[in-house]
Amino acid sequence: MNFCLRQFNFFPIPLVKLVAPRDVVFECGPKCGCGPDCGNRVSQCGIKYKLQVFRMPDKGWAVRTLEKIPEGAPVCEYIGTLKRSDEVENDTDNSYFFEIDCKQTINEIEGRERRLCHVPLPTSSSVDTETTETEPEFCIDAGSYGNVARFINHSCEPNLFVQCVLSGHHDIRLARVVLFAATDICPYQELTYDYGYQLDSVIGADGNIKHMSCHCGEPNCRKRLY
Repeated sequence: MNFCLRQFNFFPIPLVKLVAPRDVVFECGPKCGCGPDCGNRVSQCGIKYKLQVFRMPDKGWAVRTLEKIPEGAPVCEYIGTLKRSDEVENDTDNSYFFEIDCKQTINEIEGRERRLCHVPLPTSSSVDTETTETEPEFCIDAGSYGNVARFINHSCEPNLFVQCVLSGHHDIRLARVVLFAATDICPYQELTYDYGYQLDSVIGADGNIKHMSCHCGEPNCRKRLY
């Protein structure tokens, strides 16, 4: 039987744009009767804006837009290989891991802050929001396979925000990670998002805490990435 997620009020209006992050966003999936042009599938439509990878003196690789991106528009999904977090925890040379921490964020675990807005999750047992796990169970590894998102730098005052999106299933441990525009972004402006590291949270192979300086250059820069 075909059905549309919007009929169950998981997301009450078509997701044309998203101006503030939420705990999780439900989009239409493969079991919905709608087509690819549905307004509640916008993050599934691929990259719509011209983006350019370039080099910066202090940051290395970076990404900028070649055209204006309006506030609330989905910019790109963080693409990579889905792995269990415990499989990669000792790979300290790979900096392209993105933890899927939707479950921990909803429960405000390990100092994680909730999204600016939250939506009621469906009452179905297929969605489990309670957890005793302090660390995300899964991550996206873009070290050897990914897209342009792997080159987007951190900023303490970013112009993108991270949004967890569900479409083909309701398992928030395996949510898709999509970057949305937090404000209107002008052509040739660098794209950035907050990596969300906690200070002193990264441990090197030698067992010592690693430090990395932040070079975002924003007035309220925290001076350290981790």
